[in-house]
Amino acid sequence: MAPESDNTRLPLRAGAMLLFAIAVVCIGLGWHSAVTTTSSPEADLRAAASSASETPSSSAGSSSAEAGAPASGTSSSTSASASGPLVCVYNAGSQSGLAVEVTDTLKAKGYRTSEPGNLQSASITENTVFYTPSLRDEAEKVVADLDNGATADPRPSAFTQCRGGIAVIVITR
Repeated sequence: MAPESDNTRLPLRAGAMLLFAIAVVCIGLGWHSAVTTTSSPEADLRAAASSASETPSSSAGSSSAEAGAPASGTSSSTSASASGPLVCVYNAGSQSGLAVEVTDTLKAKGYRTSEPGNLQSASITENTVFYTPSLRDEAEKVVADLDNGATADPRPSAFTQCRGGIAVIVITR
């Protein structure tokens, strides 16, 4: 009986090692996908909130545009820009309050703007307007209205802020 028990133990040992190897591979793949994800949950939440805030303002009637005017500026700039693309302004420079100034300037010129924010990026060294191919003409108008030496560049695929809109990155006045 001893030879039979040795024959049955080898396949059990091999099966256990196979299951162990599969478990190690699954843990490794799970760890790899968790560490190398390209999108952050916070950025996805901001994009969802941005698109959710865009939908009511663009599909609502003029009464809701006027109702939102005290919070976002004058009623003429809000209603005039309701059909235009969203413009997001990010301060990537060292001057405090620069994004707020540029946002106020764009609002006064009739653009639909989001809340200004900060962006930390060593790769952007000058005032830049990022656009998607469908928003190139609007981005060129933003550059002309800013008159701060900004350039209009196609949006890099790694730049995930302000999805569906025009992103204005300001470094200097």
